Amino acid sequence: MTTEQRAAAPTEAVRIVLVDDHAIVRHGLRSILEREGDLEVVGEASTAAEAAAVVERTDPAIVLLDLKLSTGADTEGLGLCARLTERHPGLAVLVLTTFLDDALVVEAIHHGARGYVVKDVDTTELLRSIRAVARNESAFDSHAAAAMVRSMRVEPAQPKFTERELKVLQLLAHGLSNREIGAELYISETTVKFHVRNIMRKMDAGSRAEVVYEASKMGVI
Repeated sequence: MTTEQRAAAPTEAVRIVLVDDHAIVRHGLRSILEREGDLEVVGEASTAAEAAAVVERTDPAIVLLDLKLSTGADTEGLGLCARLTERHPGLAVLVLTTFLDDALVVEAIHHGARGYVVKDVDTTELLRSIRAVARNESAFDSHAAAAMVRSMRVEPAQPKFTERELKVLQLLAHGLSNREIGAELYISETTVKFHVRNIMRKMDAGSRAEVVYEASKMGVI
């Protein structure tokens, strides 16, 4: 085949399997996807067992997967996603579901999904997502992307205090001076200063008042 012939040859269509427990949803998706010259639906399934068999038989590039299937729990699709991507390393799973929960989006990615879109997404966005995962990219609609961002906002870890530091904190909250705290705990004023400096460092606080305020918010005192 000449270079010109190879350039003119049509690109092979992306092979897709639809996994959803509602036949009407699968039929609707098929009608949308088959209007696109670069996409081809090669199989359908309504259960995890059917999906495994269809994927084995048809060797698709993408599985469009609902998380809720007819024979299992609301998130049975998560387990199926993990099994499919483990058994077929080149397979891209795009979750298409009604469920939108921050933790669920993250779970889907941890189980091997390459993208996550909700079923109220418009056709243009769905097609964009399918083509993105076909290019080995990730794909999230605006709702799922926002959920991913929220899930990545990790609250800073609460400082860990020693038993002595906690006692110093409690006395600080009562307005005692370093000398008074030392007398109360039977330690030197120098030792109290050492504990106070450690507490301020752990809390990234600039003053004793800020230490007491932050500790009260944390429920430490």
